[in-house]
Amino acid sequence: MLEGKVIVVTGAGRGIGRGIALLCANRGASVVVNDLGGTTDGEGSDTTPAEEVVAEIKKAGGKAVVNTASVADAGGAASIIADALKAFGRIDGVVNNAGILRDRIFHKMTEIDWRPVIEVHLNGAFNVSKAAANYFKDQGSGSFVHFTSTSGLIGNIGQANYAAAKLGIVGLSNSIALDMQKFGVRSNCLAPFAWSRMIETVPPKDEATKRRIERMQTMSADKIAPLVAFLLSDAGKEVSGQIFSVRKNEVVLFSHPRPIRSMHHAEGWTPESIASDLLPAFRSSFTPITRTADSFGYDPI
Repeated sequence: MLEGKVIVVTGAGRGIGRGIALLCANRGASVVVNDLGGTTDGEGSDTTPAEEVVAEIKKAGGKAVVNTASVADAGGAASIIADALKAFGRIDGVVNNAGILRDRIFHKMTEIDWRPVIEVHLNGAFNVSKAAANYFKDQGSGSFVHFTSTSGLIGNIGQANYAAAKLGIVGLSNSIALDMQKFGVRSNCLAPFAWSRMIETVPPKDEATKRRIERMQTMSADKIAPLVAFLLSDAGKEVSGQIFSVRKNEVVLFSHPRPIRSMHHAEGWTPESIASDLLPAFRSSFTPITRTADSFGYDPI
């Protein structure tokens, strides 16, 4: 399905990214395996994870190269695309999967918690996508798959930094889809449910969290890769600007924010008339403040 294509996967040394890199290679793609090899909170570096994935791909007869640059650095992101061109002569797909976590309840969150998460997730997705965009434009094809999260789409406690970055990625992806559709370039988002080392950092503070973690442990990282491979392939050429989720064997399509109610006042609004007229009319349509677990309370299918 991906024969002859060149795919970049960031954060591909472990977990979800590793599964994507392996499946893409299995389906015929040449893969740039990018991974800084840092801890879950973004500290340090290690070339071993990326090297092991490349070795596994080559052992199975596939083609892959290592890149250990940080996506948060524009020069590092450019080197990822440059390595694809140097090793394989083209670039066909980008999977923006690299990420870190620095969870804090909001009133305790500091800039040290905030900034690195934004830099890796949101800035990283921009940096790698921007480095590939002109190549996609010139060849008249290309596919971006960006990883978002239900923490941003729906909500979660203690993840304001992560949620803001992940919802920002949805806006980035939609803008890329709009700006580059005339060049045959596609851009989609995927919110994964899968047990990974980042999920392992979530402490089981109460019974509800403990049960949620137990559900997550039943969802293996390799379940995410098939949808990614489809979106990168020519079979997915009509799909762009969409938001998907994968939860074990279930694929979910999310809606985009769109107007749901409106109310007109011929003389214009005052704070008082908003309180007396608009609030009662809109109240039943307000979106509840909920967490992901409230929307996906059932066991993984």
